[in-house]
Order: sequence, then structure tokens, then C-alpha cells
Amino acid sequence: MPRLAPASQRATVIDARLERRFPGDASTLCALRHRDAFELVVATVLSAQCTDERVNEVTPALFARYRTPAALAGARQGDVEAIIKPTGFFHSKATHLLGLSARLVERYDGEVPTALDDLVTLPGVGRKTANVVRSVAFGEPGLPVDTHVTRLSRRLGLTRGKDPVAIERSLCRLLPSSRWGAFSVRLILHGRSTCTARKPACDRCELEDLCPRIGVAATAASPGRRRAG
Repeated sequence: MPRLAPASQRATVIDARLERRFPGDASTLCALRHRDAFELVVATVLSAQCTDERVNEVTPALFARYRTPAALAGARQGDVEAIIKPTGFFHSKATHLLGLSARLVERYDGEVPTALDDLVTLPGVGRKTANVVRSVAFGEPGLPVDTHVTRLSRRLGLTRGKDPVAIERSLCRLLPSSRWGAFSVRLILHGRSTCTARKPACDRCELEDLCPRIGVAATAASPGRRRAG
């Protein structure tokens, strides 16, 4: 398939190739360790400007002390800050965690809602985090757009959108809703391992023959192996 084939055709092939490398659904591919939707919301908030590995080092102590939204809502902010400090921006993150926990108790009987419109009302929860929760915790349609998804979707010529919402809508039009969550995680994993921001490894990329390399420096766009279909 030529790299300038319609985006809808290339998206299907890209999805299939990345699935061979990163098999599984959104839940199994998610690197943030969690036992339920509440823990996933908390972990995703903590992952802002922080690695998943660091978050996974911090959350066991946090959840051992505050297992439920009610417990975390009643915590002292200083105690929460002390636990989550290694994740960075700990003051604002603690404020968000206390706020979202209180909102869950007051408005949703301590349960994490499934609807995107409800999720984004929680303090610290934007559209990306809401889509993570929907796709990973509930198996519902959701396509989180982070910096990796933004970079790869534009490099691959799958969207001309510049803001996350426009990119999300573009990608959602290209694939069935059942594929959205896992596709997002696979783009993230591919972006971390191969299609990095500064020096993408085009010479060993599974998608080289499909990628127009939009915005990639010439030095990074060395010829790579080509694959059929």
C-alpha cells in the first residue's frame, strides 16, 4: 500500500501492524497499575508530566492508606502531598485528587461514572484522562490523545488537526469505536520505542512504507524496510 493512500485505508493497516507488535486490548496494554476505575483515575492524574514507572512506584502506598474515594476525600492535603511528591507538581495534583474524590462521594455515591461528560466534571480530569478511564477501566469507546498520539497521527498523515479534540475526532472517524482505546495505547507505545520526538527510528519502523513523515527532519527519514499490506 502506498504511503499516500487514503488515511482511512492506511489507518486500518497501521492498526493491524501495531497490534501484531503490541497485542491486547486497552486494559492489558495500559502500563498504569490499578485495581479499579478509581485507582485508574488517580494514577492517570498523577501521570501528568511524570512517567508511568514513577507513578507505579508511588500509588501502592497511596492506595494502601486511601483505598476509596471517601477515604481520600477525608485526607489531609499535606499527607497526600508527602506520598505523591516524587510524581512532581504534587501540590496541584493533591488538590485535584482530594477534589475529585469529594466529587465522587458527593455526586456519584463513591463510584466513578462512565459517561465522558460526567468524568470531565471531576477536578483534574480532562478529556484525555476521561477517555483513558472509559477505554481501560470500562471497555467503552474512548481515544485518549496525548503528546505521542498527537505527534504520530500527524507524522503518519492521519489528521491535519492541531488540538487534541480535533485529532481525536479525526482518528475516531478512521477506525471502529471498538478499536479506539487500544489504537491510542499502541501509538503511545510505538512513540516511546520507535517514533520518538527528536530522533525517530525510521530505518526499523514497521510503518515506514505507510508514513509520509510529516514534520520529520531529513536526517531521521533514512530509507527503511518496506512491507506489503
